[in-house]
Amino acid sequence: MSFLTSRGLFLLAFIGCLLIMAGALYLEHVVGLEPCPLCIVQRICVMLFGLVCLLAAVHGPGMLGQRIYAVLLLLIVAAGGGTAARQVWLQSMPADQLPACIPPLDYLMDSLPFQDVVKVVLHGSADCAEVSWSLFTLSIAEWSLLAFLGMLVFALLQLLRRS
Repeated sequence: MSFLTSRGLFLLAFIGCLLIMAGALYLEHVVGLEPCPLCIVQRICVMLFGLVCLLAAVHGPGMLGQRIYAVLLLLIVAAGGGTAARQVWLQSMPADQLPACIPPLDYLMDSLPFQDVVKVVLHGSADCAEVSWSLFTLSIAEWSLLAFLGMLVFALLQLLRRS
């Protein structure tokens, strides 16, 4: 029996999401980096991607189910990849053109309607543009964007896969 069944591939993608989240939590709790609102949205998207992959691995879908899961994954990747791309763009802007800092996400959720929170978070701030850690000259946002590109390839392969 090959591990390249849809169930096995979805399980591998779930494990990949676990590793991404382990890295993010390590950077937050061990290294001491505080995530900005865009980072939190990206984390939520990684967790949703992993959850859908885990459901698909447990379910072991047929062809139609595999495609439905793949479409869900593509929607999640669009949200996460869009926020990662926005953060990379903010990091490339000159410091004097960046928007002012915004309050923490939990305060925004308590004080504003959800649609206003989404607008404020997606607008970004100087906090989101700060590069406080890098690996091989790539910032966390750039690594996140690469991860979402990998997730996009996975979802497209699942969508186009024949069996």
